[in-house]
Amino acid sequence: MSETFAHSGAWGIAAIMIVVVSWLYYRTLAPKAWREWAVSGLVQAFFISLYAEMYGFPLTIYLLVRFSGLDRSYLSANLWSTLLGVGETGMMVSMLLGYALAFFGLVILIEGWRELYRAHRDQRLATGGHYAFVRHPQYTGLLLALFGEGVVHWPTIFSAVLFPAIALAYALLARSEEKRMLERFGGEFDAYRQRVPMFVPRRGQWRKFATTRRPVGNGPDALR
Repeated sequence: MSETFAHSGAWGIAAIMIVVVSWLYYRTLAPKAWREWAVSGLVQAFFISLYAEMYGFPLTIYLLVRFSGLDRSYLSANLWSTLLGVGETGMMVSMLLGYALAFFGLVILIEGWRELYRAHRDQRLATGGHYAFVRHPQYTGLLLALFGEGVVHWPTIFSAVLFPAIALAYALLARSEEKRMLERFGGEFDAYRQRVPMFVPRRGQWRKFATTRRPVGNGPDALR
């Protein structure tokens, strides 16, 4: 059994990635209330565990080899590559798919942030742009990016466990935010909430959701 992990031992790169990605996350979502900081702690743990294994030490592969009797003629630091026995080709496929999802998620997050900024500036409730399809496009984009990078591209034990916990935490955070929106906008927000799903667009709307770049419809924007 060859235990050559080509992507391991680069702790400097791991540290740089953790710092850069964490800075972008906090810069974009800017947590304020304690609930937001609590959820951000989960996301921070996700980043640390992901890049520490991606560039540092492949703990997930080590534990599988050590305790589950995993026996492969080829071992890779990438879990999909090792489990499916597809070598560097599998790693490349998972990387491309993961990056595509991550990029798509980041675009949605950024567009949602821009729409949110316009809503705050104009003091209105918006149903335009990505808010025409989901009530929390920034969270949808973030979850897509985390899923693409930490589950599709480079899954680890910690990222697989933390991702559903993060999704649940953001669902609870979104409900808390919507209570404030209901108090502020009353029936207008309630009507918007009744017709637009929280995180996942309705069937048949994914194409429009993926390609929209400007406000859709005549309604206002969803404020946090």
